[in-house]
Amino acid sequence: MVRIVATSDFHGQLPEIPECDLLLICGDICPNQHLGYQALWLDVPFRNWLKQVPAKEIVGIAGNHDFIFAKEDHLVPPGLRWHYLKDSSIELFGLKIFGTPWQLPFYGIFNLDEEKLEKQYSTVPKDIDIFISHAPPFGIFDEVPRKGPADFMEHTGSVSLRNKVLEIQPKLFVCGHIHCSPGICKIDKTTFANVSLLDDHMKATNPPVLFNIE
Repeated sequence: MVRIVATSDFHGQLPEIPECDLLLICGDICPNQHLGYQALWLDVPFRNWLKQVPAKEIVGIAGNHDFIFAKEDHLVPPGLRWHYLKDSSIELFGLKIFGTPWQLPFYGIFNLDEEKLEKQYSTVPKDIDIFISHAPPFGIFDEVPRKGPADFMEHTGSVSLRNKVLEIQPKLFVCGHIHCSPGICKIDKTTFANVSLLDDHMKATNPPVLFNIE
């Protein structure tokens, strides 16, 4: 068994991580600041945090608030103790892990419409065991409350992402982005989880989530 911890949406807050084999970070890591500040934050607080995290391996992706990774990726400090994925994969502990930062149009970066998302996800390998995404699939931990004549919950996830994940059926799918919809469920062979650290009030109310994967 591989002991996996997953978390997301730090926005500059660095959580305590339990001992594990593999730590997965699903984006929105940096504080919501200008690029120079994000570079400095990655180079000092984030680097030091990565060094002391009790995980044998760390894998992460960017999110829509991590501007530096899209606009000036040459400013991202080298030598951080993690494997950064952007539409790419890595094999660790006998598990193939794929990471992607994209989402439907919203604030920030890594935005694509549904048609372009479908093309983007067509490149996802079919033999992956763990799928890391910043944004959720349609209908799975993607609900956001909306006000109107009658209050309702709006689904904000991608249909293309949902179709792709249900097609390839990885052992584990983890995401964040929607702070107000954390949770875990299982559909067919896949365990789905929204592991956002922060809630909608930007409070770290949701601790990192532990999984054991064969």
